Amino acid sequence: MHIRTLAAAAAALLLPLLACSRSPELKLPSLGDLKEHATESVDITLGAFPLHFAAWLMDDRDGDSAEVRKALKAVKSVQIRSFRFDTDFACSRADLGALRSQLSQPGWSRLVGVHNRNQEDVDVYVALEDQVIRGIAIVACQPREFTIINIVGTVDLDQLARLRRALTPGPTGIM
Repeated sequence: MHIRTLAAAAAALLLPLLACSRSPELKLPSLGDLKEHATESVDITLGAFPLHFAAWLMDDRDGDSAEVRKALKAVKSVQIRSFRFDTDFACSRADLGALRSQLSQPGWSRLVGVHNRNQEDVDVYVALEDQVIRGIAIVACQPREFTIINIVGTVDLDQLARLRRALTPGPTGIM
């Protein structure tokens, strides 16, 4: 599975599970330099208004939509930055080091680390406080690609469990 696909899938699965009160927003590396050297780039920033608007459009009468809507209502921001390069390792170790040092601060924990010998890495970090998720960061690196996803928000673990049950297919294979 490609790193970019894995990162996008993780973001899609985790996005509806977050809503926020504190802000573990990352200071992203100097994106101007990366964008200048990239053959392709994606720069998405969604603040509270578009996320709340999406929640407003959901149908409260549908139980699954109501749970997702409840979670989305307090999401503060989602940032996605993705770059593709025509040379290997265009993203510097200094940029990655600065980013990873933020994620090694107290409050952040690495949840998942996938690394292979082709130098393809995906790390998923969560910011936890009192059993409440305050944010998620997904960092995906390949020799010619770099993606960072930062979702700022909170959800208690009980709400997370309810959402997981609501979004998991039933015995008939449908939701």
